[in-house]
Amino acid sequence: MILIGENIHVISKKVREALQNRDEIFVKNLINFQKKMDYIDLNVGPAKGDLAGVLGWVSGLVESENFSKISLDTTNFFEMKNAVSNLEKNEKVFLNSVGFDEEKLDLMTDLALENNSNLVALTMSKNSGIPKTSDGRLEIAFQIYEKCLEKGMESESIYFDPLVLPLKVDQSQAVEALNTLKMIKESFDPPVRTIIGLSNISNGVPTDLRPLINRVFGVMAFGAGLDAVIMDAGDEELIRVFRMLEKSSPEKDIDNLYLQIAKMIENFEGLDAINYDDLDVEQVRVFKTCEVLLGEKIYSDSFAQV
Repeated sequence: MILIGENIHVISKKVREALQNRDEIFVKNLINFQKKMDYIDLNVGPAKGDLAGVLGWVSGLVESENFSKISLDTTNFFEMKNAVSNLEKNEKVFLNSVGFDEEKLDLMTDLALENNSNLVALTMSKNSGIPKTSDGRLEIAFQIYEKCLEKGMESESIYFDPLVLPLKVDQSQAVEALNTLKMIKESFDPPVRTIIGLSNISNGVPTDLRPLINRVFGVMAFGAGLDAVIMDAGDEELIRVFRMLEKSSPEKDIDNLYLQIAKMIENFEGLDAINYDDLDVEQVRVFKTCEVLLGEKIYSDSFAQV
């Protein structure tokens, strides 16, 4: 699975100020902090005003640090086009992102083809927004898929994002995202790939709960067929767990539980398929998180207490 670092993101006040001021030292430190990732996501938002031209600048810094696997993340098409055109190396860059908006989809598919890039496709429509159901999201994915193939894109270069919404905002949407992942992996021939912004699931919850929720949802998404994840590069345990899942080789007692959870999602099973040590606090917390993510228990900020 492809791990993509999320830590250069304009939503962070410190990152935004560093980008505005073109603070090379700060940004290079953030780049090197993410060297364990396969790719680095550069999220500069709309890149207007004092951030105009910043995507090309920061991607140049990434390349100067001998890291050439980049995800260009902006809502400004021309900013993205200029940045990808000026890369010295293009090791299958991710263009992040586009939904079903025919005008922008035309532009983005052309740009992806011109630069041999991966395209991140959001299961949302310009007109209708984000569907509440996995069926609605799959329908949009089909519309985008047909357009991409008409333009000549290889299916393996299309990464669909089922759009993970915060657990605390709408608890039911965790299951819908997982169902969308599974449906996308099973519905296309030739097959496409999938990607999520993992940290979205824990937005708004207490800080101490975020790594737990991210980790358990990440394991579930892996079981649903996830191919790439945008994640916190500083979460060493999450990195370890993803690599362990890839090898299917447990390193700790808790890993046997993670493997069971991934297999449960893969096989459309329920929590009754899970065996865990109810005297192990860590395993109990993980199981409780499964219950909440699957909607079997109501979320509260104290749900993981043992």
